[in-house]
Amino acid sequence: MKKMRKLPPQARLALLVALLVAAACSLLVWSPERLLSQGFTSVIPGIWAGPAFAVVFALSTLAFFPKPVLNVAAGAVFGIPEGLALAVIGTTLGAVLAFRLGRSLGREALQPLLKRKVLAALDRRLTDQGFGSVLLLRIVPGVPFQGVNFAAAFSGVRPWSFTTATALGVLPGTAAYVIAGATASSPASPAFLLSIAAIVTMMVFTLAIVRRARPKATPPNAVEPV
Repeated sequence: MKKMRKLPPQARLALLVALLVAAACSLLVWSPERLLSQGFTSVIPGIWAGPAFAVVFALSTLAFFPKPVLNVAAGAVFGIPEGLALAVIGTTLGAVLAFRLGRSLGREALQPLLKRKVLAALDRRLTDQGFGSVLLLRIVPGVPFQGVNFAAAFSGVRPWSFTTATALGVLPGTAAYVIAGATASSPASPAFLLSIAAIVTMMVFTLAIVRRARPKATPPNAVEPV
């Protein structure tokens, strides 16, 4: 990492982009969902299965693989208590990995952009209210996972605040998907039905946020009143 710091900021930013593109393209070669759900515990038995699952989970998030699918796999493979713990650990580990990459490779190069009015306000809020801001962004459904990771990395959020807020903020949404994965074999069970209801509610809430955030189009033939 010290050698990386000797590179010019723009070179480090280019390296960050290259790493993320390579991680995303790696999904053409391997499927995290298939690896995690089909015989994972038989390939890595014993006490190493859980830690290995969390590591694969974290690397999958870095490759932009859909996190809800990973959460469902955690529940299907390990059940509710252990699956939830591993999913939260994997999510937090993946977020910290992205945060560290963004902080060390991209922040310095993007500092000039943070002087613009909107970005400066976002940077100031994340810096001054790091824990609360990250916690809120994690709890609200539909906010891009990696978007929060890199927005925090490019701002002045303290690493410990980012890590703690991530672990707490992802807990409710992660629990819904893990429970759904663990109880999918019993679709009539109350736990499965409640988890599906929670997931649908989160989706509806996300769509409502997107619709409110979408700018209203001006009618083409609208005439301003005199």
